[in-house]
Amino acid sequence: MVPEAEFASYYGRPIIKSPTWKVPDVPAYLYLGGVAGVSATLSALADVTDRPALRRIGRFASLLGATVSVGALVHDLGRPERFLNMLRVIKPTSPLSVGSWILAPFGTLAAVAAASELTGIAPGLGRLAGAGAGVLGPALTTYTAVLLADTAVPAWHAGYRELPFVFAGSAMASGGGAGLLAGRDAGPARKVAVAGAVLELAATAVLERRIGYARRAYIEGRAGTVLRAARAATVAGALGAVAGGLVTGRRGRVLSVGAGLLLNAASAATRYGVFDAGMVSSRDPAYTVVPQRERLAAREAAARGEFTTSPVGAPDPHTTTRGVDDMAMGDKIDHKAEELKGKAKEGIGKATDDDRLEGEGKADQASGHVKQAGDKIKDAAKDVFKK
Repeated sequence: MVPEAEFASYYGRPIIKSPTWKVPDVPAYLYLGGVAGVSATLSALADVTDRPALRRIGRFASLLGATVSVGALVHDLGRPERFLNMLRVIKPTSPLSVGSWILAPFGTLAAVAAASELTGIAPGLGRLAGAGAGVLGPALTTYTAVLLADTAVPAWHAGYRELPFVFAGSAMASGGGAGLLAGRDAGPARKVAVAGAVLELAATAVLERRIGYARRAYIEGRAGTVLRAARAATVAGALGAVAGGLVTGRRGRVLSVGAGLLLNAASAATRYGVFDAGMVSSRDPAYTVVPQRERLAAREAAARGEFTTSPVGAPDPHTTTRGVDDMAMGDKIDHKAEELKGKAKEGIGKATDDDRLEGEGKADQASGHVKQAGDKIKDAAKDVFKK
């Protein structure tokens, strides 16, 4: 059997320049921006619907998230004036420039709204500032995904379609999780948290299935371990949020607080896992070379009127043993995600008295169980043939 090719670059140097972004600065910046954006939007809606507890928590959470997020960004840049220099011009084609012009006014508006909430001074101005921050909130939650996907880093660029949905779902889960502290006013936050968890899980499953060779960065090594833990915490947090809405009294509050903590821990882990996956792919030449060879072979085959996904001389993830194992692992992840999505749907259906949604959730769970049983049979058959 011909061994798999080993990839090396010129004098052992990476093919692309790895980002110089630091940990924990950039992962914290990614996570806190999401929390702040969703919290601000929830706060603005709570103000309109007369939910003072949710409004108060949202305003304080958005200010805290924006302040610490800017602090982490400035620390990573090294000098505060570098952030100010980014505000000298605005380039619509640059995600970093547009993001700076989202973050700066958002932080200012969030500060005015929180100050008004704390002091009781100028409530009209506070409401106006809170509404402005709420309008900017959705952009703040997703522009960081565009920022990553717009680079040449393989694992980030390959997921340019799904990353905004992953980040949006993660932000909704964490921001909604913070809103679960609002007690009786937490109803809208609970729905946002659960919906965000479902969106994040679904978008992550699609990302890992679609991006081809780059998916290895998300399922192997430290990033894979962190992202699996994040998914487990997301599911547990979503179920806890649903249960907290069904249980009354002190137990319900404890469940809601625990769910909020789990969802925020999961969101932070998701941002770190995505960040680490990108850094790994930037240092390994295979993440750049293999997709390039696959695209070249596909063009040559198309010119000959043929169809192939395997470039000559490159390890094809669809035909090599390692590639088959990766595809099987991807199927297992998808089947588990289907089961978890079903559980979340069933929980939401029960919480909202939606029989149709509850039925869909049970059906998804049953389908996931059947497919996972098939995976176990395949694994058992492989073990028999290997002996």
